[in-house]
Amino acid sequence: MSSSVHAMDYVKKFEIELDKDVYYAGEVLTGNVIARVTENIKVHGIRLVLRGKAHVEWKINKAGERRNVRDDEYYIDEKRVVWGKDKKDDGAAPIMPRGNHKYPFEFKLPESALPCSLESKMGTIRYYVRGTMDIPYASSPQSVKYFSIIGPHIDCMDERFLTPTRAADKRYTCCMCCTKGPVSLDATLERSAYCCGDNIRLKVEMQNGSGQQAWILCRLIQNVEYFINKGVLGLRKDVSHRVWEYKGDTVDPHHTERFDNLQNFLQVPVMPPTLVDVCNLIQIYYTLQVGLVMEDTGEVLELNFPLTIATTPYRITNAPYPIMQYDVAAENVEGGMYISSEFQVGQVYTGDEDENETEMYIIYRPVYICIPHERIKVTNTEKDVNICRAGSRISMTRLDRNTWKMQTTHDSDKEDSSVLDLKTDTLVPDMSDLDLKESMVMKKELSDVAKDIDSSDNFLKPSESHGSMKQSMEHEPGDKENIVVVVQPEPLASIPSEPEVKDVEDVIENTVNG
Repeated sequence: MSSSVHAMDYVKKFEIELDKDVYYAGEVLTGNVIARVTENIKVHGIRLVLRGKAHVEWKINKAGERRNVRDDEYYIDEKRVVWGKDKKDDGAAPIMPRGNHKYPFEFKLPESALPCSLESKMGTIRYYVRGTMDIPYASSPQSVKYFSIIGPHIDCMDERFLTPTRAADKRYTCCMCCTKGPVSLDATLERSAYCCGDNIRLKVEMQNGSGQQAWILCRLIQNVEYFINKGVLGLRKDVSHRVWEYKGDTVDPHHTERFDNLQNFLQVPVMPPTLVDVCNLIQIYYTLQVGLVMEDTGEVLELNFPLTIATTPYRITNAPYPIMQYDVAAENVEGGMYISSEFQVGQVYTGDEDENETEMYIIYRPVYICIPHERIKVTNTEKDVNICRAGSRISMTRLDRNTWKMQTTHDSDKEDSSVLDLKTDTLVPDMSDLDLKESMVMKKELSDVAKDIDSSDNFLKPSESHGSMKQSMEHEPGDKENIVVVVQPEPLASIPSEPEVKDVEDVIENTVNG
């Protein structure tokens, strides 16, 4: 046993080095295993495993107990021996001479579409090479090297993304019984696919026929869906983030304004590309929202454009291919806001204030392709909300894979349709099967709440918004029926008091007569 312990002490270095840290599907991954031993030792061999897998995990309540649910999906799982022999082979272990050793290796990545690398709290997509030095009768030294995959292949030059997308909506304002001029919104998106670092080519025309000031509000929303495909129904958890929010210039009453320079302000930050029908456990898609906000009424119109984040940039004919670069995702999107503890290396906190500001060393973070750009802070609203965790929930009925499809959106059958001419084929989810019982915040007067409780059991409706009273409805994870309603009561001064009884004899007489 002591000789085995000494054998471990002789291994001073065992690392894996890759020739580069970013790869695409179909490329050849190359690198070297670096080993340094100070004495001749017996080693069965050095084994390598190339692995790519998606992993999702979160906690649920089941039968009064809180437990983890998880699922895995593998894309790559290859093994190779770079020195010596496999651990299962018979025979004596060869001798590794002392000194520095370098063993080259290579793996051919699959040609099929590979999902991009991703790090989030509920799900990860990781690619790595793990090396093991098999030492007889001793703990085997291991080394792991992570790398990023850029995928899937989505080209901005695809014909379906180059067709301009137009949407419009109109609403008439009224005061008492008198109808006033309309407010309308007409927006055109020149193309629907962009790389990170691109500026979104959006043009908007707004007609303000009301007596209030109004402005446009542009939002970029990231939607992420996590699936666990186990059991009869499976589980799904949805998360949404507001990537940015841009407020346009104010339009005076009874004026019409065109905004043709919005592309100077609307930039796509570095974030994971659109991920639809590539990974069965994680789906990512984006929406560009263009709204019309009135000073007193609030947001009255909203247009939604499906936006595709691509991995191959837009190119101008006969121009050289643009130079691309790689960067980590923004801190307010899935893929950039979470760093696993296993990739963080730092000093242990001892209570000293000076040491508390020691920077954390990050071993690995996935990177994403982007065009060279100067980062612009898009959000300019007064309440700078970078993250919106709306819609985070667990549903016991997961979205069927068949509902994700290529579709052409056209909503001309509706009266006052918000989509008048939307002809671009886009990758969007069919939302008809989604469970609409999700967390929401509504406003309603206390008197109206009491009336609705008396008249109907289902008194909470997402479309209602009245007064200044606030109530929130939350679903506990895994329990859709456990609803907590919090109502802020009115001031005591506004609640009528019971009539004061002045004569005890009147009370007795009323009781006897009753």
